[in-house]
Amino acid sequence: MIDQQLINEIISEYGTSDLDMLGKKLNAMRILENFDLPSSVAELFTKPKETPAVDPNAEVEDSDEVVPGDEKDQPAEKEIEPVKAVDPPRAPKMVRMANLCVVGGHAVNGVAEIHSDIVKEDVFNDFYKIWPDKFQNKTNGVTPRRWIRFCNPALSNIITKWVGTDDWVLNTEKLSELRKFADNEDLQREWREAKRSNKLKVASFIKERTGYSVSPNSMFDIQVKRIHEYKRQLLNILGIVYRYKQMKQMSSAEREAKFVPRVCIFGGKAFATYVQAKRIVKFITDVGATINHDSEIGDLLKVIFVPDYNVTVAEMLIPASELSQHISTAGMEASGTSNMKFSMNGCIIIGTLDGANVEIRQEVGDENFFLFGAKAHEIAELRKERAEGKFVPDERFEEVKKFIRSRAFGSNNYDELIGSLEGNEGFGRADYFLVGKDFPSYIECQEKVDEAYRDQKRWTRMSIMNTAGSYKFSSDRTIHEYAKDIWNIQPVVFP
Repeated sequence: MIDQQLINEIISEYGTSDLDMLGKKLNAMRILENFDLPSSVAELFTKPKETPAVDPNAEVEDSDEVVPGDEKDQPAEKEIEPVKAVDPPRAPKMVRMANLCVVGGHAVNGVAEIHSDIVKEDVFNDFYKIWPDKFQNKTNGVTPRRWIRFCNPALSNIITKWVGTDDWVLNTEKLSELRKFADNEDLQREWREAKRSNKLKVASFIKERTGYSVSPNSMFDIQVKRIHEYKRQLLNILGIVYRYKQMKQMSSAEREAKFVPRVCIFGGKAFATYVQAKRIVKFITDVGATINHDSEIGDLLKVIFVPDYNVTVAEMLIPASELSQHISTAGMEASGTSNMKFSMNGCIIIGTLDGANVEIRQEVGDENFFLFGAKAHEIAELRKERAEGKFVPDERFEEVKKFIRSRAFGSNNYDELIGSLEGNEGFGRADYFLVGKDFPSYIECQEKVDEAYRDQKRWTRMSIMNTAGSYKFSSDRTIHEYAKDIWNIQPVVFP
């Protein structure tokens, strides 16, 4: 908070020249994303004039007199409808960093189309009405040099063979040429062999790191990213619990007929003080310990939490992935980039319409993406309905919670974790991230995944189409757009 003491200390020690320089710098800045610059930065350190308190009970005299406005008070830009301030009474005077950057920045952009729309229509709508040309979109990207060429040489060689050149490493548009070969039996056979060789490496890695043995003949279903409630690793593991519960109620023959064998792999780190995220990690490992030692289930289902997840581990896991989960609550993921890495490596995504998922689905084709869940524009109303007590949970969701509370996964108390999905209000309650709402859609979508995987020709075609459609998500394209549209600079060609 800026108070008089801080103002005096800064000005007495540094003067105001540096503040004037900072003001000039801010006005020249290009802001990637997120941030009311006064006419001088020094004004940030000027204590606002105190206004006399107003007695809310005092009578106000009615008057038809029109009070003329000061011309200086008129907006310099185009007029917008006035918005009444709703600041809480006696709020502390603080610098609003986001507003500071929006006003001071040369450009403001989101990092995926849906994110940019939210920035314009919701987060900074008033600023967007004043300066619509300042707001842009620059969808993130990843480098194909690392995320295909380096970490997946087997796939890289196949792409070069079928595209006819290795120029795709620099011009990823050439990846789209794979589409015309997607049904070719020779390409499909080579594609499956490359995937299997990568799965064998991961199976060996998992055995070494965790002690668990997994079958390379199973589907490798992977969710690796920062552990956070909005990313909904909890939804994933609850879906696995539902799957396991169903298996336990069936005969061996029924299980094998209904379910595709899966290795469900998690990885990621929880922030040191993020207790709920740590509870999620603990729950995943407890579920894994139970399922992985269940002889009735065997290789039909395994749950692995990879320790110490980092980029090096990602370079091994991603080429071996067949299904990848990007299942955040719609509207809460700015973009995501791991979804792009998985797609480049021919992995099929199950996900919500959030972040870059929206554009990936557009590029790879609706039929090559497993979509489920509420849409971003529906979230606010769904939370309102929950607060009003109108939400009725699906019976299958309630069964899963009851199963967990039966101590099926050990003696640990999961009340804090499961309790976050219950109630209609309160901190840490009321299922803010809509796990219960999306659960039915999610498990039904997973049934479609099993159905598709049984048809390996169809699945391999979907995989090829994902790599072919990933060309847009190269960081080369992103950097060129920044250079052209924001920085106004030209690339330099080295001799």
